[in-house]
Amino acid sequence: MSISDTAHKNHEELWPDYQSRAGATDPELIEVFDNFAFNEVISHDNMDTKTRVMMIMASTIGSQALTEFKMMANAALNVGVTPIEVKEVVYQAVPYVGISKVLDFIYVMNEILMERGVKLPLEGQSTTDSATRLENGLAKQKEIFGDMIENLYKNSPKDLLHIQHYLSANCFGDYITRNGLDVKTRELVTLSFLIALGGTESQIKGHIIGNAKVGNDRQAIINLITQLLPYVGYPRTLNAISCLNEVLPG
Repeated sequence: MSISDTAHKNHEELWPDYQSRAGATDPELIEVFDNFAFNEVISHDNMDTKTRVMMIMASTIGSQALTEFKMMANAALNVGVTPIEVKEVVYQAVPYVGISKVLDFIYVMNEILMERGVKLPLEGQSTTDSATRLENGLAKQKEIFGDMIENLYKNSPKDLLHIQHYLSANCFGDYITRNGLDVKTRELVTLSFLIALGGTESQIKGHIIGNAKVGNDRQAIINLITQLLPYVGYPRTLNAISCLNEVLPG
């Protein structure tokens, strides 16, 4: 196979001495994919390796790609992402992807950690309880989205107001307020889920705004979309670009 030195080096950084089964059975595909994903795409920008691998790992949950998740979870741990950080990405998938689609990833993540000698359960990262989750979650929403949250509450039909409370108390109060990942990373993680899921353009636009408010500018989001491209495909990538251009024009 004619895999470039750069692609080989970047691949080795994630999985030292890995012997690809697909490389033996489908060498042409692996040559094309590796040269694109591990050379051309990685060379596009300066996103650090840890962040890039975490975001790709998050996208595999949105894509329901369990085999690729195993690869990326191991890669993340190989390049210095901590067990807590990896766990937090998986936990954060629950309110965005749904527990039905996340549970298998939790089990696989636990198997990987135990194989590496990590004792479970990990140290708890929750910062709220039943008395503070709504207040703190609402505060975190406003930190990320600003006045938009007040308008969502104000404009919600009365028979749907409970969903706004759930978003504040559960999605943000139970999950986004947790320690283990900073808010800039969490917003990129959320955007990775949404891009990979597909059909979430309204939420992608909202979280592009959220990313911008916490310090992930247009270029940071372009870098994210670019690094996810080989793993989520062109249709979802182009949809995300359309959302970006509408919300944060170049």
